[in-house]
Parts: sequence; structure tokens; C-alpha cells
Amino acid sequence: MLGGNKHVSSGTLKNSFERRSVLIGGLQTAVGVLLAARMGWIALVDNEKYELASESNRVNLTLIPPRRGAILDRNNVPLASNRMEYRIDIVPERLVDPEGTIAKLGTLLGMDEVALRDLSDKLEKAHGFQPLGVASGVPPEVYDKVLVRLPEMPGVMAAQGFTRWYPTGPSVGHLLGYVGPATAEDFKAERNPLLVTPGFKLGKDGLEKQFEAQLRGIPGARRAEVTASGKIVRDLEMRDDIPGAPLQLTINGPLQDYAARRLGLESGSVVVMDCLTGDILAMASMPSFDPNSFADGIGRIEWKMLSDDDHVPLRNKVLRGLYPPGSTVKPAVAMAFLEAGLDPNASVNCGGGLRVGNRVFGCWNRRGHGSVNMAKAIYQSCDVYFYHFAQKIGMDPIAAMCRRLGLGEKYDLPVTAQHYGTVPDPAWKQKKYNKPWAVFDTVNATIGQGYMLVNPLQQAVMAARIASGKLLQPRLLMNQKVPDAPSMGFSQEHLDYVHKAMSDVVNGPGTAGRARLPIPDVLMAGKTGTAQVVSLSVSDGKSGPWKYRDHGHFIAYAPFDNPRYACAVVVEHGGGSGSAYPIARDVMTFLYDPAKALEVLHGMEAGWGGTPQQRMAARYRSYSAQYGATAPKPADEAEIQRRSEGPDPAAQAPRSAVTEAAAPRPEPDAAPPAPAPTASPSAPAGEAPQP
Repeated sequence: MLGGNKHVSSGTLKNSFERRSVLIGGLQTAVGVLLAARMGWIALVDNEKYELASESNRVNLTLIPPRRGAILDRNNVPLASNRMEYRIDIVPERLVDPEGTIAKLGTLLGMDEVALRDLSDKLEKAHGFQPLGVASGVPPEVYDKVLVRLPEMPGVMAAQGFTRWYPTGPSVGHLLGYVGPATAEDFKAERNPLLVTPGFKLGKDGLEKQFEAQLRGIPGARRAEVTASGKIVRDLEMRDDIPGAPLQLTINGPLQDYAARRLGLESGSVVVMDCLTGDILAMASMPSFDPNSFADGIGRIEWKMLSDDDHVPLRNKVLRGLYPPGSTVKPAVAMAFLEAGLDPNASVNCGGGLRVGNRVFGCWNRRGHGSVNMAKAIYQSCDVYFYHFAQKIGMDPIAAMCRRLGLGEKYDLPVTAQHYGTVPDPAWKQKKYNKPWAVFDTVNATIGQGYMLVNPLQQAVMAARIASGKLLQPRLLMNQKVPDAPSMGFSQEHLDYVHKAMSDVVNGPGTAGRARLPIPDVLMAGKTGTAQVVSLSVSDGKSGPWKYRDHGHFIAYAPFDNPRYACAVVVEHGGGSGSAYPIARDVMTFLYDPAKALEVLHGMEAGWGGTPQQRMAARYRSYSAQYGATAPKPADEAEIQRRSEGPDPAAQAPRSAVTEAAAPRPEPDAAPPAPAPTASPSAPAGEAPQP
């Protein structure tokens, strides 16, 4: 040993090497044992877990949206059905290059600038899990082009399946509602994976929403072998969906379509009921929307069209429209008079108006009707007769009769919303305005103005109950058992009297001679009504801005001597009852002679620009050319629902107590009126409603 260096012998080196070899070998053995143990654990204990994971990579499991149950009319003809089509969807959370993918799809599908902007709007509002419809009804050759490019477009799905189809489009929009993709709120409420399955739609409004559970059905399932990129290699197993149960309505499909189309360019509604059963045969509200175009959500152009239309196409006017009924309420008032003991031959002289306190209430015929009994008061719609005797009878019996006949009533129907209006009486006014009932309130109400508001369905029920004398309830769902409506307890003598007077409205010296049916031996009875919207100082009710024109009403039933069908027609701002009863005449004609009624309709539609679908398509083209992609973004679902459920603000009850006297407009078939009587300076004549 020199310089302090330790001598290392060969033996020492050998011993050191052997110790290191043992240590390293021990570590290697330990690691090997651990790996072997882990592999054994995976192979034996976690085998099922990893087998499933492997299988999930190889096999794709998807739900198949169920076919919705058909909605059928009373004769089992589909009002809403399903049809096979090719469609393209996007799942936002799977998109890798959103802008590039949309550009490719736009090229493949031939989408214009508006369609591309609509798709971008949907993507902005979408939640990642929520599938978006890009295109439906894709032609097979276009579908094939998209199919072969799918590997280049992650997040895009091409599928063949069933979609909701409404053969008559806007004719049933308000009646049936529409379907659409589930929202985040829908998914939170239900937590059903079906709701986020591409192609699935659920009911959003109307009967589609009310009967979602019945119509939805049970989804099918598909197992398919796929590549790592998701391309389908082959189908392994398929479980068919179970379609939803059908829903049969009391609606007469062809009549529903005819009534909707016959409303033409007007804003209004038609309700037709069966006087034997209470079945609703037609419940049309126009203008409407095409539920076929709502399935994937409406775009910019369509929303612009709906928003600009002052006829409020989103509102169901049958159930959510409220209007002063005008003189259509007079048969009900006459029934109240008769039950109160008034002799129908008791008469009053009509000189064109009647002073009530310090106010003058005019008759629509400023020249006066002369001596008027109850029958003449109905068929000539004399206001003075009702002014005079209503003061003697009082408002309580009149209000009770109106409610008994269905006004102000909320019916047990499977609908999402209905507004039931107001039948005023002294107790109501005291509670509403904290003011006592006045004589002029009775006078206004007795001609269907003032505070009185009704919806068109209530008017149809009133007509059916007067016609039949039975306590009919409107029925919308078809079943085998026909309800047996009880008698309302009216005297048959009273009914016969009012029936004859209502027949004379149309077939005698009444106010609607042009409403006679062109059907031999079938007479229609009816009652006209004109509801004033603004005072005479603003508009004459027949010309000028549309929103200032009077509403037109007509209630009717036929045949007069053996009532079977009752109807009510309301035309918003139609200028008076002359806009309503020709529609009722043609709708009733369709029930007896469809060919004759259709001949009339086809001639009218030639002048209107075609059917509702054709007119909507032409308007869409015009809007698209004018606004293009600059049209505003469509509203969300909540805003659409708000607009569809809210009643027309212009038709609501007055915010303050009514204090004006009535000054009704002339009836359309009447001779030109003479100047109205002039009130003294101390008793200025006010403005009010019509017959």
C-alpha cells in the first residue's frame, strides 16, 4: 500500500460483484413477480372490464329514435304521420374543425348563405351534447356524397330514419302543434339519453306536446362493428323501435283543411261542432305556421316572416283569441228574456237610438227599425230593443244565461292553453274595478260590447247549445262511447221561437241574406255580429288601417229544423260581419257538397296566390331575396312560446272602467243608415260596439 491507497484484491472485486448481482437480480425478480401478478389480476379479475372496453372500441352501440304515433282524424286519415327520409346532423362536441366542416357541408348540400348562417346560429346556441339538424329530406345522391366524406368530417352524422310529416301543413299548425329537438332544459328534466340521440324530436306545442308520452314510442337499438375512425364495417345486431300509440281526434280532416284554406288572406278562426255529440269537427286558426318547417328549428327568414306579420301567425286564435262578441250574443240575451218571463210579442219603437240617463245609445240603423218585437230584434239585430228590455230584466239573469250557454267557460280539453274571457256582472265589476254596476254597463253588455270578451270556441258551443237545447261539451278525442248530453231544461217553445228568428237572419228579412246555403232543402240559421275596435272618431270600422277595422262574427247551425252542425267564424279586423258569414256559408256547404264548396275555394285561391303552402313559399322567396343573411337571428323557444300563448293585447278587457255609450256600425246587408240622432250638449254620445 503506497500513498494511503487501499489495495483491492481480485477476491474483493469478486465479492462486490456477486452482492450487486444478487441485489439487481432480486429487484428484477420482484418487478417480474409484480408484473406477473398484475397481468394475472388483469387476466382473471379485471377480464370483464377490459373485454368490455375492447368491445366498445370495436362495436358502436346507438339508439334508434322511435317513430311517433300517428295523429288521425275521425275517419282514421292521418293528420300527422311519419315518412322515411335521409338526414344530416351535427353533434357539436365532436366537431374538430367547426368552420371547415360547415364549409364542406355547405358545398356538399348546396346550402346558400342564409342556410349557412342559420346553421351557425344553431351552433352558437347549442349545448355540446345536443345534436343539430343540418338538412332533412336529402336526395339519395347527395346523401351518398356526404356518406363517403364522413371520415373527413368528425361530428357529422348521416342517417336514414323517420321524420314527422303533416300532409296539410299550416291547416293543422295550431291544432296539432309541432315537434323539435330537445333542449338542455328538457334533458335536465328527464335525463333520458334518447333526448340527445340525433334525429329524435319531441312535442313542443299543441297536441304533440300534450300527448308526448303516448306518441313517443320506445327506441330501438343498433350494434355495429366499426373501425378506429368510427366507420361502420358491418351491422351485428338490430332491435327495432316500437312506434308510439296513435291518437284519434274528432276532427274531420278534409273539413279542417277546407276551413283553414277558406279563411284565405284573413286573420281569423273557424270552429265547427256536431250538435249531437259535441265533437269538434274543425278548429282552424289562420294565418298559421307550417309545422313541417319547425322540426329542425326555424331559420332567420322564417322568423322574420312570422315577426313582421301583424296577423300574429303564432297565436291559436280559437283558444287564445279574445273578442267582444258583438250581436252574436243577442240570441243568448233573448233566451234570458224569455226565461225571465218577457212576452216575445212585447215591442218597443226603435227610432235609431235610446236615451239612457244622460247618454244616447244608438242603434246600428240610424233611421230606426220602427216597432220591434223579439223576433225582429234578432233577425234585424235591433240594438234599441235589447237596450230597452235589458234595463227591465237586469244584468244578473243575462250573465247567468250567457255562462249557461258556454261563454266565459274553460273547457276540459287536452290543450296547452286557453283564455276564457269575461262575462261581466255587478259582482265582477265591483271586484275588478271597485266600482258599482251602472245601467249603461248592462246596455253595453247586452249587445256584446263593454267588458264582455269571448273566444271563438265558446261562440261555437253557444250556437250548438242553442241549436240542440242540450248541455253539449266540446270533445276533441275520439272514442267509441258517444257522450249523452243532458237537456238544458229550456222550454221547447222558447227554443223554437229563437230558432225561427235565427233562420230569418239568413233565410228571411234578416241581416245575412247572402249567407244562404246553395244546398236544396237545407236551411242555415245564424246571427251576425260586428265588434267595434276603435271609436268612430278614429275609424269608420270598415276602411283605413287594418288594425282599426271592426271584427266580424257569425254563429250558425244547420239544418235549421233538425240541427246537426254548428259553427262560429271570427275574422279579426274584417270590417264587420260581412267578412265572416260568407266563410261560414262555404264551410257549411262543404259538409253537404264538398265538390261545390271546393269549386268556390279554387276560384278564390287563384286570386289569392295559391294555397297557404304556396303563398308561404312565395313569401319566403321574397324575404330571402330582400333580406338574405341580414335577417335577424330567430328567437329562442321561450320567446316562441310566449308569442303563441299570449292573447292579443288589443283584444283584452279595458284597463279602466267603461263609461262610454254604444254607437254600433251598420249591418252589411242593410240599407244605408240615416244620420244618427244628435245628443243634447249635456249628454254627449259616446262610442261603442256593434251588432
